[in-house]
Amino acid sequence: MPPSYVHVVTVLRSAGCVFAEDEARLILSTARTPAELTAMVDRRVAGLPLEHVLGWAEFSGLRIAVEPGVFVPRRRTEFLVEQTVALAPEAPVVVDLCCGSGAVGAALAAALPGAELHAADVDPAAVKCARRNVGAGARVYEGDLFEPLPHTLRGRVGILAANVPYVPTDEVGLLPPEARDHEPLVALDGGGDGLDILRRVAVEAPRWLAPGGSLLVETSERQAGLAVEIIAGAGLIPRLEVSEELYANVVIGTKAL
Repeated sequence: MPPSYVHVVTVLRSAGCVFAEDEARLILSTARTPAELTAMVDRRVAGLPLEHVLGWAEFSGLRIAVEPGVFVPRRRTEFLVEQTVALAPEAPVVVDLCCGSGAVGAALAAALPGAELHAADVDPAAVKCARRNVGAGARVYEGDLFEPLPHTLRGRVGILAANVPYVPTDEVGLLPPEARDHEPLVALDGGGDGLDILRRVAVEAPRWLAPGGSLLVETSERQAGLAVEIIAGAGLIPRLEVSEELYANVVIGTKAL
């Protein structure tokens, strides 16, 4: 007989899963066979992130496919999507930079059905995953930041959403094991102060943005002030938006008309 709900909860709780009841329901609803259920519970007990066990993550009301070794989209990043949608003109040109699984791009495609969507990431596994998530109407490129994007996008981008890595190098080892052991370092490590990738994006962004277009990046509360300065130093008009509910900080830089 397959493991019961109570048994799965007990096993998960013994392994240290804080939300054992919720995780048990998700695993039981996803497993297609008793053997798959047992294997999924075993993988979760071994420390694999729940989303990698399930094969998907919930994000902005969507199920985003997430394969092992790919960065798991965080709920706080839904605030980045909300801010982007609020800014987006009708049928804009949208770029999801550092796209990871393509969660932001998929959410924007759903919210802005007329948008021309492009996404890029340096990690081949993430690019493969993103292509599953963003839909046939979007284009996903593999390469470092802006490098793989078509030059025809320069000066045309209305929305540049860049969920760059922003964990300082010395703090990566302090992350929960699920992140530091199972997610790619390139999606976590933001350099010495955590803002190295943001600096690179900010310097290049004005060349790609259309007049009135905006760059949106997620950062931490303690980094927000410096992130605003970096955006301003690149010649963009900065502002900071904060969600206390999601503990999320989004810096927006707009190119002057």
